[in-house]
Formats: sequence, structure tokens, C-alpha cells
Amino acid sequence: MPDPATLKTTPNPEPDRDYRVDHVTEEFTFLYPLTEQPCFGRVEISYTPDGFCLETMSLKQYLNTYRDESHHFEAATNRVLDDLQAVCSPREILVAIHYTTRGGIETTVTAEVKR
Repeated sequence: MPDPATLKTTPNPEPDRDYRVDHVTEEFTFLYPLTEQPCFGRVEISYTPDGFCLETMSLKQYLNTYRDESHHFEAATNRVLDDLQAVCSPREILVAIHYTTRGGIETTVTAEVKR
């Protein structure tokens, strides 16, 4: 199971300013539960930090924990959002995962939290 304890934070150097942080990776892999075949996705995370920022190496390690797990697209995207929200409590956060074509259909799932 993906472990949010893997995620680390750093203090926000500008906590009184609204600014966006964007992280993108092409290396998101997990198993599709109906076939147990690997799925691949491009993860885009965009957030406005409050007190803390995500530490990028821990984010990469966290996303890698999905590799041997079975998830539907919607569940994986919402799980990533929930875990990131719980760890760093940003003012706003958006997670979009662009899943590679499966059966001729490309899928993007976007989830967000706004205060």
C-alpha cells in the first residue's frame, strides 16, 4: 500500500506569499486491477504551499510505492491528492494524472482541494 509516511516536507521560505509549486514526472507506474497489467501515467502536481513544501526526493519515493499496487485510475489520483494534502496542508492543491492510452482511450483524472 502506498505509504504517506514516505513523504517529507521542508519549511515554506515565503509563508506570507501566495505562489505555486509545480512537480511533474513521467515515471508513475502501477497495476490495473482488472488485468494486473502495468499502467503508466504522467503526474502533474500544482500547489500553493502554506507552512510547508513537499521535499522532492521523498515525493519521487512515495510515487514509486505505487509500482506493485493495483488501483483504478480515479482511486490512484484521489489517493495521491489525499496523501499530499494530509502531509503538507497546502492552501490549494491540484493533482492531474494523464494515463497512457488503454484500449484506444486516453484518460486524465484531475482532483483538487481549494480552501
